[in-house]
This record gives sequence, structure tokens and C-alpha cells, in this order.
Amino acid sequence: MMRLKGIMMIIVGSMLWGATGPMMEWILHNSDISVSMLLILRLMIAGAALLFLLKAKGVQVGRPMRQKLWFRKMVMFGVFGMLGVQFGFVQTIAHSDAVVATLFQFVAPVYIIILLSAAQRSFPPAGQVIGMVVALFGLYLLLTNGSFSSITLNTEAIIWGVVVGFAFTFYTLYPVVLMAEWGVLLVVGWGMFIGGVVLFIINLPSFLMNLSLLLDGPMMGMLLLVTIMGTLAFILFLQSMTFITPVETSVLSCFEPLTAMVVSVLWLGQMMGGWQISGAIIMLLGVVWLSIGGDSKKKTVPPPEPVVPYEPYDM
Repeated sequence: MMRLKGIMMIIVGSMLWGATGPMMEWILHNSDISVSMLLILRLMIAGAALLFLLKAKGVQVGRPMRQKLWFRKMVMFGVFGMLGVQFGFVQTIAHSDAVVATLFQFVAPVYIIILLSAAQRSFPPAGQVIGMVVALFGLYLLLTNGSFSSITLNTEAIIWGVVVGFAFTFYTLYPVVLMAEWGVLLVVGWGMFIGGVVLFIINLPSFLMNLSLLLDGPMMGMLLLVTIMGTLAFILFLQSMTFITPVETSVLSCFEPLTAMVVSVLWLGQMMGGWQISGAIIMLLGVVWLSIGGDSKKKTVPPPEPVVPYEPYDM
């Protein structure tokens, strides 16, 4: 029963996140709101709401922020994990479209294996190598639409797509200890709020000059819907790993790019080239194979970091 619960959580979470891509694309193309302003509102509203709900349930939401070790870890996750993924993802949408951004994020397991292999100074197993080659070949077809002499995506979209992959890698690997200590909801809440506050401080003058954009009713309604759906997606994705294996999580995450494709075609009327569609399918198969191949070889799991006693700030 718990396994079925985990499967449903990852499927629903993946579909929600996949659907938010075209919705954010609609916001960017039908209003004057910038990527930064969109994310400031989304992250701060979602983070504050989640922390408020936890506080109402009696959770001491401020505890990790009163300890130097956990404060630093929360800030790292909020800036380079949560904000990194979201900013890179939306920038990729702004320079291409939601389907391309989702596929760039979906290929993150390739980055994870490369980084872990380099850190462990070992060559990945044959199953993972095959999966990486297939996934990268699919990415090549997506970028070129089968033409060996040209790239269909602009340079900015490719750069931000690569940023999404690395940021999602950090987002996946870094907060394991944080979530084991404080729980998924509290870490996600603080991650969103910290990321939003940092982006707000950086973009304070432009944000204040464009406050009139908040009077756009349809845009704000869509942004509120994106915020709710995106927050649920993050929570469901992370909590699903409590009930199912990482392999099952990776395989079932295929619903994310598939949902983005379906919504983009039916709602936004977007179409991809034949080779690009083939490349997207090949990428999905490569990542699935990558997950299965990685599971075939058991690895030694390093011991968790020791929990540091309470260390209050010097006042």
C-alpha cells in the first residue's frame, strides 16, 4: 500500500511540474513580467505559505535557522538548489520553450553519474555508460533536429539548459542530510523562501518599479496557480522517495516531460520537428535505462554526516 502511495505521488508530482512549464511560458509571453519578478513572487509566496502552515501545526520552523550549521546548509540549498533549479528552468523557457526546459532538467541523472564517478575516481558501470550515451544522443537530436550542420536552439537556451541540469543535480544530492534531520516540508519551505528573498534583494529596484504589473488579473491568477501546483510537485517528488526506490522515481518521472509536451501542443499549439520528437523519446529511454543500469550495481553508501549539537549565534 505504501509503495502504491509513493507511485501515485511521483506520477502526480511529475505531471504537476510538467504542466507548470507551459503555464510559465504563457505568463512570460503574455505579460511584461520578467523571469526574476515571476520567481520572486512564486518562491516567496510558496515558501511563506508552507512555513505558515507548518507553524500552525505546531512545528518550530525557526529551529534550524538558529543553528549555524543548519542555517548555512539551508542557505546553500535555497540559493544554489531551489533558486538555481527554478531560475535556470524559467530562463530556459524564456529562451526556448517549456518542453525543451523540461527535457534539459530530465537529463540531470547524466550529470549526477558523471560527478559521482569523478568524486569516487571510478568509471561508471557499463549499464550507466550505455544510458548516458543514449540520453546524450537524444539531446543532440533535440538540439539539432537531425541536421549535422546547425543547431536549432539559441546559445542562451543551451547555456541555461545546462545550468538547469547542474542545479537539479545539486538539488537532488545536497539536501539529503537536511531532510533527514528536519523533514521534507520544512526544508522545501525554507529553500523557497530563502531563494525568493535573495532574488528579491538582488532585483529590488526593478521589482519596485514594476509593481503595477501585479494589477494584471489573468497573469496573477495564472501565477497563483503555478505557485500552488509547483509547490505540490516539489513536495510530492521528494516525499515519494520515502516509499519507492530511486529507480522507480526516475522511471516514473517520465510523466513530467510527457505532460509538458501534451500541454504545449494542446494549449499553446507548439509543435516540434520530427527529429526533435525522436530525440525526446530517445532521451527518455536513455534516462530510464540509466536508472535501471545504475541500480544493477550496488554501491557502498557513505555514512551520514554527524549531527552537530545546538550552536546558537553569538549575539
